[in-house]
Amino acid sequence: MSYKENPVKKTFLHVGCGPARVNPVTHQTERVKGFAALRWQELRLDINPEVAPDVLGSMTDMAAVATGSVDAIYSSHNIEHLYPHEVSLALAEFIRVLGPNGFVVITCPDLRSVCALVAEDKLTEAAYVAECGPIAPLDILYGLRPAMASGNLYMSHRCGFTLKVLLDVLQKAGFLKALGRCRPKQFDLWAMACVSDVDDATLKAMANEFFP
Repeated sequence: MSYKENPVKKTFLHVGCGPARVNPVTHQTERVKGFAALRWQELRLDINPEVAPDVLGSMTDMAAVATGSVDAIYSSHNIEHLYPHEVSLALAEFIRVLGPNGFVVITCPDLRSVCALVAEDKLTEAAYVAECGPIAPLDILYGLRPAMASGNLYMSHRCGFTLKVLLDVLQKAGFLKALGRCRPKQFDLWAMACVSDVDDATLKAMANEFFP
């Protein structure tokens, strides 16, 4: 039976969730289309109590989440908030809480495409417009300035990745298989990493389901 055919309800841990909820009934979204299915239930974890997470904690210390208790992890634009030396700690925690067939879906800024704009001297010019307003390379590199100016320093960025670096740190952390995708026009990276040694065809099928 393939992972898509398993009818048993599965749990994904939404780390660094912020105020967002990826609920399959009330919040269908292309960004996490694989999790927008009735077979998935969401468990939200965040370091900020103001966003009312199900679990209060840091990516580097998820002691409140039992070992091997979740089937997948979704990490959207939060790994870049860690200091470089903390990335391996967070990924070790990811592996600890995942079950034997677990996987992680990570998306974060793509420094190659962002730095291309910086090289064109467009550091403070809008790279794109989000719901919260224009986003400049400076915001992508160091954190959303309006949010930080209002006191939310959880939004600061402390490290960054290219696709090569992201896949490398995932494999060094102990994930046996990893696959990534770069979207230069969206200035982001997507990666899927599995705890088990899945075959390449299965990994590609999973990526196609969970990547936008």
